[in-house]
Amino acid sequence: MTNKPTIVKGTRDFSPMEMSKRNYIFKTIEDVYSLYGYQQIETPAIETLQTLMGKYGEEGDKLLFKVLNSGDFLRKVDDKELVERNTLKLASQLCEKGLRYDLTVPFARYVVMHHDELQFPFKRYQIQPVWRADRPQKGRYREFYQCDADVVGSDSLLNEVELMQIVDEVFQRFGVRVIIKINNRKILSGIAEMIGAADKIVDITVAIDKLDKIGLENVNQELANAGISPDAIEKLQPIISLQGTNDEKLNVIKNVLKDSQVGLKGVEEVAYILDVLKPMQLNNEIELDLTLARGLNYYTGAIFEVKAKDVSIGSITGGGRYDNLTGIFGKPGLSGVGISFGADRIYDVLNALDLYPKETTNSTQILFINFGEKETAYCLPLVNEARSHGVSAEMYPDAVKMKKQMSYANAKQIAFVAMAGENEMQENKITIKNMETGEQILVPISDFMDVFSEQRK
Repeated sequence: MTNKPTIVKGTRDFSPMEMSKRNYIFKTIEDVYSLYGYQQIETPAIETLQTLMGKYGEEGDKLLFKVLNSGDFLRKVDDKELVERNTLKLASQLCEKGLRYDLTVPFARYVVMHHDELQFPFKRYQIQPVWRADRPQKGRYREFYQCDADVVGSDSLLNEVELMQIVDEVFQRFGVRVIIKINNRKILSGIAEMIGAADKIVDITVAIDKLDKIGLENVNQELANAGISPDAIEKLQPIISLQGTNDEKLNVIKNVLKDSQVGLKGVEEVAYILDVLKPMQLNNEIELDLTLARGLNYYTGAIFEVKAKDVSIGSITGGGRYDNLTGIFGKPGLSGVGISFGADRIYDVLNALDLYPKETTNSTQILFINFGEKETAYCLPLVNEARSHGVSAEMYPDAVKMKKQMSYANAKQIAFVAMAGENEMQENKITIKNMETGEQILVPISDFMDVFSEQRK
């Protein structure tokens, strides 16, 4: 008995309808990126583990999909090591490559390798899949697409401002109401200093970044488990729960961090971004959120996250400033900042809110019915004429019952059907049927495109 085929958990097949929707998402994001002067690149799906490891923190390293070496991958491993079953040690010997975890680290590697060919500041966008060995759940997949934009080679905070404008423009085009959350890793470092736990900044950011998912009590427990003192945790509470307008929060945190040089620098950077954005009149709300931490270790300045207002789902866009990511590849001093749209979660949001434009899900606009060889020969020039005018048109390939051909049109949500039988051919005409209203009109073939164009309006 043949086993029923399956796919790996956390991955998906996409139907033609789903691909139409996904391509609408990609195209919308691409158009906005291009509008702001970003250029597209691509990098390989597989990178060396030397490139990937140690860039995402301990948790991120655990989620890397590692690829076994080709050929006899056990050749250099002795029996004793196999018996010991030291997974990490074995993995380092059996695997030299891994699937990329995100697009930012491969981008940093790209910049270092192609440094002499690039014009700085270098503005790139990249839309490709990434892989994480995570536990699949709603809105979280093992294979998913990221839609990144980054600027490297510039310290200017105008880049952060521009990225916030891009986020706002993309979601305005989608018709999705969002809240753009902003914070700064320097502020978080200053907070860690202030509570006497400067050496625990990574543990603090990892823990409070989970606030929305696990709640305050569990965050406090994680902080305690990381060795942070009860007194430090107590000092952290009013900061985590700080409320008010952006200006009010900035005034409070500025006073709290008055003795922290790095913290005040972070406050200054956030204030600048928010002040410059005020006259821009964004369509969506931007909020200073001091609990936003973005768990990835390479962020050093402003950090961003976007949540949909009308759908309960995780972050749908995120990003931030990284001052020396290229330094780990031997090219220090190149500051960068970037964002990443989560295409798969945006897909779920647009589905939930039914926000796809009708034309994105309708590929074929007119179907020509096949009554036989003579009728097909009569219709084919009209099929070509429609396509030459940019109209997606099909000729049904087989002369089967008309009911089956009409069912095909309905299943594909084709808006119009064209028919030419013996009577139409004698009169040099063709019948056009509107599949939504059922209305039919008989038109001369010489007027076919003009009449059809009017019908589509």
